[in-house]
Amino acid sequence: MTDAEVAGVLSEIGALLQIKGENPFKIRAYDRAAEAIANLGQELSAIREAGELRSIPGVGSSIAEKIEELLDTGKCRHHQELLREVPASVFDMLRIPGVGPKTVKLLIDREGISTIEALEHAARAGVLRDLPGMGEKTEQEIIRGIAHLREYGKRANLGAAWAAADGIMEELKAGVDVDRMAAAGSLRRMKESIGDIDILIASAEAEPVMDRFVGLEAVAEVVAHGGTKSTIMTEAGIQADLRVVPPESFGAALQYFTGSKEHNVKLRDIGVRSKIKLNEYGVFRVAEGKEVRIGGREEEEMYSALGLAAMAPELREDQGEIEAAREGRLPELIEGSDIRGDLQMHSTWSDGRDDIEGLARAAKGLGYRYIAVTDHSPAQIQANGLSVERLRARKREIEAARRAVPGVAILNATEVDIKRDGVLDYPDEVLAELDFVVASVHSGWKMDREAMTARIIRAMESPWVDCIGHPTGRLIGRREPYEVDMEAVLEAAARLGVAMEINAYPDRLDLKDVHARRAKELGVKLAISTDAHSADQLALMRFGVATARRGWIEAGDVLNTLPLSQFRRRVRRTKSAGRRRGGKSAAS
Repeated sequence: MTDAEVAGVLSEIGALLQIKGENPFKIRAYDRAAEAIANLGQELSAIREAGELRSIPGVGSSIAEKIEELLDTGKCRHHQELLREVPASVFDMLRIPGVGPKTVKLLIDREGISTIEALEHAARAGVLRDLPGMGEKTEQEIIRGIAHLREYGKRANLGAAWAAADGIMEELKAGVDVDRMAAAGSLRRMKESIGDIDILIASAEAEPVMDRFVGLEAVAEVVAHGGTKSTIMTEAGIQADLRVVPPESFGAALQYFTGSKEHNVKLRDIGVRSKIKLNEYGVFRVAEGKEVRIGGREEEEMYSALGLAAMAPELREDQGEIEAAREGRLPELIEGSDIRGDLQMHSTWSDGRDDIEGLARAAKGLGYRYIAVTDHSPAQIQANGLSVERLRARKREIEAARRAVPGVAILNATEVDIKRDGVLDYPDEVLAELDFVVASVHSGWKMDREAMTARIIRAMESPWVDCIGHPTGRLIGRREPYEVDMEAVLEAAARLGVAMEINAYPDRLDLKDVHARRAKELGVKLAISTDAHSADQLALMRFGVATARRGWIEAGDVLNTLPLSQFRRRVRRTKSAGRRRGGKSAAS
């Protein structure tokens, strides 16, 4: 059984226990263990062999026994017993954004609803509004959530898709000789969710490549096996298409199959007016009824033939990039190498898996010059949020880690909860002791738009808040953003000098690209952070950078591209400006 499958079973046990109304602390332990295992930086079997299963967050002796049972037999007796007590269809219901185990339990107990179809019928018929804790608004949210599931349910998040694609490409490289290889499609454009994986290979001989592809370890089903194109379904449930083209057409095919469709249509229209033909085989000049090939080996040739600068794949969405290329206005997009620090991560003091020294060593290995350790505040009981006393005690470990890992500054920071009224979860005198403060909404998702907007803006009015974490609260494919007026929030951020986070965790990517672009237009600084809960998750930064690039973001727009000395001055200047505003902090 794979680590992902173990995590899936533990997550199902947690959900089943909640549907049965079991102890919430036991449920949370299963959820924490599942999340931690899904994001391990090493094999679960290796951790077991080292006798360190209980070092995983949420894993006590009981869950450790179940993990060993799953690794040994592929099954867990406790899981099987729970499945016999609850209809299997409830797991489909749990995939609806906003529908959790507590709601499922209510629906089963009160209305006998255990399928998505029955739930949608009941919601549209107005049956749910009289149930405890529900109402007409909840019915509409469920209807929207079902539509959201149908749109995203068959899509993979960016992180899962890249993991699958990287694995496929590594196996192909190890088994056959290829001239060039690249991912294409929406994956290369780094969209937040992916329908399927497109891989392109340049090779003079397609047959050996295709045979290798359909025989990969990751293959669950061979959908099609052709001479130049084959399709598989991976064990992770993601479809992957492979195309093999001649080396002289690789650039043309890469541009064509990267898309987007709208971007390519506009390019072809420009070509028609210039008597230039573009397709997956090359670029051709049309004269006197004849086509003369003028390029196709390199992708840039498809643009230069039209008199355009090449556009980064992340920009190819027909959102003004072609006009910007024509006028010499393309942004110099941020690169991963521009990032000098990571401004949100969690240690073993709250719900992280690694201690502060381990996080610092991993960050130093990535070439970072600073990190902010932002363990949760007290309101996050389920995440072992830090009391004021524990927060101050943590500083001693930070100081020890600074001595142990020279060369990377460790900022004494927090991710402080924004309460429903906009008050912060630590008082001013505590926040004043910290180097960096990220303020986030972690509860009260169903507030109306006006109230949520006021809540976040009030928090930003605190002179101690440097950044708003995952500003819309979304979990891609699982939870829709809460209702908030992002234009008003961004305008307030510009006025108050508060940064907005682009959370690089693949389930979040929040701010999304369009909001990041608007933030740039308003002069709001962005912070690209991983929200890492283990040292290996610091590598997720690539997805935050990709989201920023899709939002036309340059290095100068991002707070954590600054050298440490400039970063410190910028944060101090913002806090000083906040104090000069003279108002009371939202923590008061």
